[in-house]
Amino acid sequence: MSNENALFEEDFESDFEDVFAEDPLADLVRPTGSDPVEDIVDEFEPAAEAPAAAAHPAEPESPGIFMPEPAGGDVMLPAISIKLFYEREETRELMETCARDRRMGRATVECMSGGIPAAIAYMSENPTPNLLMIESSDTAAQVVREIDMLAEHCDEHVKVMVVGAVNDIMLYRQLMARGVSEYLVPPFQPVQVIRSIGGLFTNPDAPFVGKQISVVGAKGGVGASTIAHNLAWALAENVKVNTTLVDLDLSFGTTALDFNQETPQTIADALLAPERADDAVIERLLAKATDRLSLFTAPATINQIMDIPDESYSIVIEGVRRNVPYLVLDLPHVWSGWMLSTLVSSDEVIVVCQPDLASLRNGKNLIDQLKAKRPNDHPPRLVLNMSGVPKRPEIPVKDFAAAIGVEPEIILPFEPELFGTAANNGQMISETDVAAKSSQAIDHLASVLTGRTVEQTQKSFIQKLLGK
Repeated sequence: MSNENALFEEDFESDFEDVFAEDPLADLVRPTGSDPVEDIVDEFEPAAEAPAAAAHPAEPESPGIFMPEPAGGDVMLPAISIKLFYEREETRELMETCARDRRMGRATVECMSGGIPAAIAYMSENPTPNLLMIESSDTAAQVVREIDMLAEHCDEHVKVMVVGAVNDIMLYRQLMARGVSEYLVPPFQPVQVIRSIGGLFTNPDAPFVGKQISVVGAKGGVGASTIAHNLAWALAENVKVNTTLVDLDLSFGTTALDFNQETPQTIADALLAPERADDAVIERLLAKATDRLSLFTAPATINQIMDIPDESYSIVIEGVRRNVPYLVLDLPHVWSGWMLSTLVSSDEVIVVCQPDLASLRNGKNLIDQLKAKRPNDHPPRLVLNMSGVPKRPEIPVKDFAAAIGVEPEIILPFEPELFGTAANNGQMISETDVAAKSSQAIDHLASVLTGRTVEQTQKSFIQKLLGK
């Protein structure tokens, strides 16, 4: 059975009132009104409730699948062969859905009808796959008898996953005693099955990868890099989780500027020699912005044109993920093979738009493609930036959301003084003004992505006097 605990117990709670004049967050929440400037959002949507963490019991009280959100991100399964012997068409359809998932791109899946008897007949004449999934609705005694018969024809290293009909603790114990790897009971979702399979084939030398969050702009100039940098800061300093920010805009990245850092070594050093980018090398190349936030800055120079192979990006990104719980990727406004694969393989995708026609067209194209390629993941999260620019015609939020097919996670108002001051000082906006609408909206986004509440640090009286 799966032994994963829920990562967090806290829920992100909010009790903001629907009073625009009194509530500084009233225009940052999910839109329900008809006008994005005059009648925007009435309250934050709380994050989904996370299961409470509990100590691992010595024995499961009941079999079946329980899959809370993983502590880290999801990785692709290795190149394994999976054979399912099903009884119900619903099980076959579910497994075919799993086979199309991004996490199973290297695995091969074959579905055959007939349950355990068909598996016995097949295994008696064919090689054993890496994973044998069998479905049975028979009585417990009959299932055990058939499992014993099946074992005579299987390689001792095969992993077996049984899909049963009822929660039966005695059957579960008997199956585990016979070497069955997992016993699942419907109903379950595709991602739950994939994670359960992944748990059986986890690499013991690299059992953990961080959660990968990709931030991309629907067009140039929408502020995607600013959102990525402030989100990484909010995760590290306000939500209090270790985070690494990776700037992949190799020629025009601004991470070093925004964090007031001088970094002689950059992400390009790793991308140009990915075969040498092990954990120790990556650790040396990272710059420490704070105790919890590390930076992989871009060279921000056009002195050298770098033709980086697509696989180099995946190697370096995977290397960084092995060493940090949360990874934020600041992606450039380009479209290429590595860009698409990076977005598809991300645990979360944030698409930044402005309320204009170009953002709507490009954002919809991007979101629609990612929805199709990541059917079992959360849809890309939409951030509307620079809303309410004076005298600029804008598409109403309600119409923008309806056309693009995603409700905005947050809406950031046009606050040029706040963002300009932060940029000129090499600070993040929550450092400049923790009470600003945009600061609290970014904190909300960080809470949604982690399931944890923001831990705001109160300024001392002296700090307030000094403006720090």
